[in-house]
Formats: sequence, structure tokens, C-alpha cells
Amino acid sequence: MTAAEHTAESPEERADAVRSLEAEFSGLITNFRRIIMENANRVSPGMLPGAYKTLTTIAHCETVTASALAERMLMDKGQVSRTLRELEELGLVERSPDPRDGRSSLLRLTGLGTERLAAARLPQEGVLLQTLQDWSIDDIGNLSRMLHALASGVSPGATT
Repeated sequence: MTAAEHTAESPEERADAVRSLEAEFSGLITNFRRIIMENANRVSPGMLPGAYKTLTTIAHCETVTASALAERMLMDKGQVSRTLRELEELGLVERSPDPRDGRSSLLRLTGLGTERLAAARLPQEGVLLQTLQDWSIDDIGNLSRMLHALASGVSPGATT
């Protein structure tokens, strides 16, 4: 969009468009929260969504220290420690010495943790693929590019 086209928009039109986007994100977040709650309960009945998110973050990292996990998840180290204790008691996460720092431990999923996480995610596997089956690859790429730009705080044209 050119600068001239931007000036043709009123501030009210832009505010309405942003409010509409915010409403769509709100619906998306609600949907993701529901999925996370369902998945957490499939991993272990009564598991809180925060523990599930910790489990999935460890799975994504493969191995991670507790302090790096806290930083990555923007969580207090005490909260991470309590959550890790719960995951260890359930047999989903294990610690091993960090060869680069003897004062630290590396966290990873156990075989049981990997198995339970895969089983919990199974019902949603393919849902996004199925939802986007009628979208063109260009549209999917454009959405990815725009979301990346939004998350990075840059103009969409700057991410190409």
C-alpha cells in the first residue's frame, strides 16, 4: 500500500480494522486454550495448562536447562521448579547433568513423556492441514509472512 493510500484511510477506519483483528485473535486464543486444556488432560487427568505448555516447550527444545526454560516461557524460576517437580513425579521429564555446566541439569522428556504427548496431540493432528486444504500455497505463505511480521513488530514488506 502506498503512502497516498494510507492517507485516504480515516483514523476511525484503521481503529475499526484493528479492533476486528483483535476480536479474531481473541477467538483464536480461546480456541487454542481449549485445545491446550484438552491435551493437558489427555497427558495426565487434572494437569494444568501451564504444565502442559512446559512439557511441550521441553519437547520442542529437546534438552534445556531450567533457567533457559524459565526465560523462554517468561516464567518465574520458582514456578518453573514446581512445575518440573510435578512433571518429574509423573515420569514425563527427567534431568541429567549438563556437561557444559556442572551446577546445572538438562531437562528432556522421558519415553513416557514423549509417548503421552504424542497421544495427547493425536486428535488435533492434521486439523490445520485439513482446515487449510482449500487455501492456495500463496495464501498460506502470505498469512505466515504477515503473522511473522506482526509478531516481530515490523512492516510485512520488511519480512520478504
